[in-house]
Amino acid sequence: MSLVLDDPQAPALPGAVRPAGVPLARRVLSRLGNSRWTVPLALVLAWEVGSRVGLVPARVLAAPSAVLVTFWNLLVSGELPSNLLVSLARVVTGLGIGVAVGTVLAVVAGLFRRGETLVDPLMQMLRTLPFLALVPLFIVWFGIGEVPKVALIALGAAFPTYLTLFSGIRAIEAKLVEAGRSFGLSRLELITNVVLPGATPSFLVGLRYALGHAWLSLVVAEQINASAGLGYLINNARDFMRTDIIVVCLGVYAVLGLGTDFLVRLLERRLLAWRPTFLER
Repeated sequence: MSLVLDDPQAPALPGAVRPAGVPLARRVLSRLGNSRWTVPLALVLAWEVGSRVGLVPARVLAAPSAVLVTFWNLLVSGELPSNLLVSLARVVTGLGIGVAVGTVLAVVAGLFRRGETLVDPLMQMLRTLPFLALVPLFIVWFGIGEVPKVALIALGAAFPTYLTLFSGIRAIEAKLVEAGRSFGLSRLELITNVVLPGATPSFLVGLRYALGHAWLSLVVAEQINASAGLGYLINNARDFMRTDIIVVCLGVYAVLGLGTDFLVRLLERRLLAWRPTFLER
């Protein structure tokens, strides 16, 4: 009977020393294979190599190293933070208005038949319109100041909030409502203790969609004669063909979108800790 000494599955003999590099390499490869950052990092590496060898000209797309240098310069000079705060203020204001309006309309339409008759047809008609195409009309109505920018973001956030919450309210099981009534709950108590908590998962999904629409609306809104904000930086960089600044701003948009989505997911995990899930924590 022969014994293969380099077989990782073979039992270790007393005093035998197994190569330390094999388990370490396997752990590293396993972590890279399971990491969500593997593919993005590989794409960035290929992008850098392509820029270095001349396959990707700087006038078409700046190299990642040049983008990092530009990011640092904009950060140190204060130009990026100041414009970022302006964009954040627009998103927070528009998102707050849009989510509030969408929530109120969804509750009215979801809880009352007459409310559905009054609200839902109008919302269903408006949501089919490409809201980004309303920019010229908003300029005519509100001018070129901050109002049309905030209004566009609010409009983009209102529809996903309304649709998901309305669907969540109407999807409440009748058995839960009957159980609440059997316990003597009033209509208001049913709404606050059964219907709205049951519709919370749908609302949080709508909030995530609303965030995505808000950032998309911000990109378009800041093309409307903006004198500050990330869109303002992008417009100036476009005029001077500074692709490095454009990529920096797009990266900031992406990081902000991921960050806000992470916050909603964290809120969802805390608010919906009672909900069973088949995924392991």
